[in-house]
Amino acid sequence: MRAGIIGTGLIGRGWATAFARAGWDVSIWDHVPAVAASALSSIKTALDDMAAVGLVADPAAAAARVVVADTLSEAVDGADYVQENVPENVDAKRDVFELLDKQAPQGVPVASSSSTIIGSRFLSGIRGRDRCIVAHPANPPHLMPVVEVAPSPWHADAFVGETCRLLASIGQVPVVVRQEIEGFVMNRLQTAVVNEAVALVARGVMDPADVDAVMKHSLGLRWSLMGPFETMDLNAPDGFLDYATRYGHLYQAMGRDLHVADAWQNDTLQTIEDRRRRDTPRAAVGERMRWRDRALMRLMSLKNEL
Repeated sequence: MRAGIIGTGLIGRGWATAFARAGWDVSIWDHVPAVAASALSSIKTALDDMAAVGLVADPAAAAARVVVADTLSEAVDGADYVQENVPENVDAKRDVFELLDKQAPQGVPVASSSSTIIGSRFLSGIRGRDRCIVAHPANPPHLMPVVEVAPSPWHADAFVGETCRLLASIGQVPVVVRQEIEGFVMNRLQTAVVNEAVALVARGVMDPADVDAVMKHSLGLRWSLMGPFETMDLNAPDGFLDYATRYGHLYQAMGRDLHVADAWQNDTLQTIEDRRRRDTPRAAVGERMRWRDRALMRLMSLKNEL
């Protein structure tokens, strides 16, 4: 099996790692050749780090399956699946899908890593739109395996199911977004948390580092094992409805007081930036990202055991 990865930023590299880990041959391409070339090193490092915690059996063999293509056409030649990872721009995505639909083998799924833009906005005019779909990953895809498969109104259920089965076969966790909605589900949930976090700092309720501490030492621990509905189900003696009956009025009252639609103020953003730079100097951000990825790998390994 062969995957064609178009665009080799953080998301594209993660997709390449995920497919190579699963035993696929992977051809990567970027409109900036140097970016694609540097991606090979990042992919090899990721596979080596995953092998250290038992997530990849043979990292050298996996890395050898990833090659850089000289052209977009070469990247998708013979592909069984194609994943687009160009910037979040309607025109850019429409343009690249025009090319992908013409050059990718007939019948092969061509998916977009769009983070917020619904497929109808850039796929509706594509001649082969029936096989072009949004498959929005978490970041990084090889360590946070959920993929939001977001069909547009014209997609057949059979094609959606086929795409989900293919993604599941490489170790991803596909979920279906059953209505087109800006931001899909993952980013909408994240938006609610992030916007309220910024608002809490702006209102002087809590310092940025303490907001992060609340998340990583409470909710984040629990949410790494279960979602909000299972959390509610296990936090009351008689399950979900018992919890909703006990606490629903409190959640609704707090919901009316949330500030998730407040504008982000520059002075608040600077406050958060200053605190982040004290904790992680700008020159150390790359190393901190690798620390995060290694920590996620260890967590993935533990979750696999659990």
